[in-house]
Amino acid sequence: MSLYKNQTLKIYNSLSGEKEVFTPVHEGNVGMYVCGPTVYSNVHLGNVRTFMSFDVIFRYLLHLGYKTRYVRNITDVGHIVDDVDDGEDKIAKKARLEQLEPMEIVQKYTVDFHTILDKFNFLPPSIEPTATGHIIEQIEIVKQIIENGYGYEANGSVYFDVVKFNETHNYGQLSGRNIEDMLANTRDTDGQSDKKNSQDFALWKKAEVEHIMRWPSPWGIGFPGWHLECTAMSTKYLGEKFDLHGGGMDLKFPHHECEIAQNEACTGHSPVNYWMHANMLTLNGKKMSKSTGNNILPGEIFTGESEFLSKGFEPNVARFFMLQAHYRSVLDFSNDAILAAEKGFYRLMEGMELLVELEASSTSTLDILSWQKSCYDAMNDDFNTPILIAQLFEGIRFVNVLNDKRETVTKEDLELLKSTLTIFIYDVLGIKDEKASENNLEKLEGVIEMLIAMRNEARANKNWQLSDEIRDKLLVLGIQLKDGKDVTGFSISN
Repeated sequence: MSLYKNQTLKIYNSLSGEKEVFTPVHEGNVGMYVCGPTVYSNVHLGNVRTFMSFDVIFRYLLHLGYKTRYVRNITDVGHIVDDVDDGEDKIAKKARLEQLEPMEIVQKYTVDFHTILDKFNFLPPSIEPTATGHIIEQIEIVKQIIENGYGYEANGSVYFDVVKFNETHNYGQLSGRNIEDMLANTRDTDGQSDKKNSQDFALWKKAEVEHIMRWPSPWGIGFPGWHLECTAMSTKYLGEKFDLHGGGMDLKFPHHECEIAQNEACTGHSPVNYWMHANMLTLNGKKMSKSTGNNILPGEIFTGESEFLSKGFEPNVARFFMLQAHYRSVLDFSNDAILAAEKGFYRLMEGMELLVELEASSTSTLDILSWQKSCYDAMNDDFNTPILIAQLFEGIRFVNVLNDKRETVTKEDLELLKSTLTIFIYDVLGIKDEKASENNLEKLEGVIEMLIAMRNEARANKNWQLSDEIRDKLLVLGIQLKDGKDVTGFSISN
């Protein structure tokens, strides 16, 4: 059922600064691109918060019945230290420090990224492209920008001519910056001599002899600029005009501003209808920073191995904590705040356990339909998860008064209460249903025991081929059999 036909979803568009009714480019379909991580270090909590915001948005769009293509890239080349055009690539720098190949760094931290997001119960994106996998597409865009008169080659590098572009377009439209002010406030530094203007940004960078990551191009051996990759991958998989583009607030300028400029210079029109930006995460009221020590990694929340925490917390609790703030609001992480969230989370889960035992009556004294509408109203108002959570607690209050026999509910209304709470807690907010996971594990263990019995029978009949086949196929699935003297055990890897 296409629920979106009966819902009016409003999204805050960073480009207009207003909430706008969401109308997709193609009815019933949504294309969403979110800037992914630069995989040169362990994913930090601020990144997790940003990606969690868009995970919930993805989940809600799917719930409404939209056929949604969610593209989230992996930046594995081109991102220069300090987000400038001159200097060392973040991945190449880390490879040099750890004495590894750049792609070893990429693999190491991509695995970490996926592991952490999996613990937080993220849905995988529809497509997860890498910058290095789209070098050809990036080169073609650079060629088109040069042909259209907005790019120029200098000493083996290619730069975007911001001043020329601004003559007919509006560079600064997303971030609200004025090109004249930007030029006046930027002093020339060594390394910018190849640029016509200080605000020009790199589309393609010449690779010096010591630069490991390098590809041939019409302008010589080099590598793509950071901003270019997202333009190439978003338009390849979502088209020259698509619905949603998201990322952290820190990407609004220069990254997203440059994306708009590149697209307009290449195709003649803006690429995205709705720009969305998630706000930052602070720690104990201060900006998170590795250099000052005011920093905590996602894994440390689970173990409690941090000076900022009194104990470890379940991923479900950490996820619930983050969703208690609207994605456009600053969220402050502290031990007291997550302890309070933990209490609320367990209250919610206790209510869900009671829900199973409720019995229906012939009449309803609670207006479940109006309450359900309030849940949708919250999410339709720019994905307002804190308001939704408040409504879910109202739903749990219904559960408690029904359990105490202070109110009554019909079978139809009881089913509506159950389905609405289940959908919004587990499907939309993405809280992992641990009870369902436990039941699935019990079923899996039962199937494994049955296969072990079949294998034991094969071994008793000296059917070694079948015995080995069962063992090997289970191992491929991450299930290792351990033959003891009298019994066969097993272990399941994550």
